[in-house]
Amino acid sequence: MRNRLVLRIVCAAATVALGTGLSGCMSEHPPLGMPDDSVIGFTAADGGHAIPPQCDRLNQPSHMIDAGRGRPGVEFGCATYSNLAAMLARPADLVAPLPYAGADAALGASAVRAYEEGRAQALRSTSTTRSVTH
Repeated sequence: MRNRLVLRIVCAAATVALGTGLSGCMSEHPPLGMPDDSVIGFTAADGGHAIPPQCDRLNQPSHMIDAGRGRPGVEFGCATYSNLAAMLARPADLVAPLPYAGADAALGASAVRAYEEGRAQALRSTSTTRSVTH
């Protein structure tokens, strides 16, 4: 429940940016048998960061038998929630999300207009590493 807002914001941002939804984005409830987003943890240490789920706890054993041996289980949701935990720009949103203020249509339109009119400036490099050439 606490992470649902974060997941919705990530999905909504991807929908706007890519013009399509993320395939990993779910409706309000995860599919039957899948864990919910509460499997992502949070620690306030070192400025706060998200903790990916312990995948062995998500393991759902298979009831299928193949040549007398049981098939391995599947850790449903492990990759999805581990990737989401790694992508969070502000992990504190897991425990105290900021209220969504809505989009600023005028600002977005002015950015598109500047790009269309050739007034957009190239991004400045802020990298502190040097490129290695061979």
